[in-house]
Amino acid sequence: MFKVFSLTAYSQIDKLVKQCNEFSPTLVVVGSSELAKELKLQISSSIKIFWGKEALIEASCSPQVDIVMAAIVGAAGLIPTIEAAKLGKRILLANKEALVMSGQLMMDIVKTSGAILLPIDSEHNAIFQCLPSDGSKNGVEEILLTASGGPFLTRPLNTFKDITPDEACAHPNWVMGKKISVDSATMMNKGLELIEAMWLFNIPPEKISILIHPQSVIHSMVRYIDGSVISQMGTPDMKSPISYGLGWPHRIFSNVKTLKFNEQLNLCFLDLDLERFPAITLAYNVANARGTAPTIMNAANELAVEFFLKGIVPFSEIIEIVTEVLDCLPITKANDLGTILESDSIARETALNLVQKKYKTS
Repeated sequence: MFKVFSLTAYSQIDKLVKQCNEFSPTLVVVGSSELAKELKLQISSSIKIFWGKEALIEASCSPQVDIVMAAIVGAAGLIPTIEAAKLGKRILLANKEALVMSGQLMMDIVKTSGAILLPIDSEHNAIFQCLPSDGSKNGVEEILLTASGGPFLTRPLNTFKDITPDEACAHPNWVMGKKISVDSATMMNKGLELIEAMWLFNIPPEKISILIHPQSVIHSMVRYIDGSVISQMGTPDMKSPISYGLGWPHRIFSNVKTLKFNEQLNLCFLDLDLERFPAITLAYNVANARGTAPTIMNAANELAVEFFLKGIVPFSEIIEIVTEVLDCLPITKANDLGTILESDSIARETALNLVQKKYKTS
């Protein structure tokens, strides 16, 4: 039996109200004081309402919290996740950016505190299930990350400059937020997952391959030295990995639609087109560079996507902006949180200046 202690939302008040009515949390956190006032008029007076970054940390670190679902999009989820990890909590990691940015620092904190870090991304959750249960990498030859290819798998490259935000957010298989949908369309999402997998499973980038699988039924695979390939399959529904994380080491009912093998699944796999998806080559380079490179890449991408969604940056130039920011900033060791946060800030400022100069905006 699970009890929801806290719910957080940046600005989606309508959804938060419905969840409060259903789960009756002890406290909720929103992005601003104005939203907190608005929320107060719509939910039970018994629910405490807080707002801001510090409140997120308090919510994730509360002594009454055993499990933290780290699902805040982007760099904003880094500090609440790290602080929860320091306290040894079970963290269901759905925010890939937090681990991409903090890398070795996060893994060291988890090891020292005894926290349990369980991946919720469908791909990493699949890999976790396919690896040896003792946590070793015995006999592992390669990790195969699958990718749907997003909405533009077959779209002519010469039309990429004309892609609209609505088109980029229309994922063929998954219902996701705008930012992650755009990342899926550029395949930056898979680049972030490559770096996340490197840290989660302590495996070098050259042993991680990416394969296009448009149906999103096989969520990822592990190849072993004896020729065996173990895959995790299921209907594309995030309730499956979430229930796995909540129930681990046991399995619990998720109410996911059953995968019917007597129906024609038409599973297929395609090689990755690096000309179509330059984010992947960039991510491999960044994974090998390590240090502050992943933080810079993530920050520049977040800002470029933000301005694409505003209709300022063309879709075809999102990865170009990220590349330019990486080219003009030094890569240093990321040994502490202060260095990571400073790198994130400088990368955002650099990306913003580049966008303003390139697209004559302010």
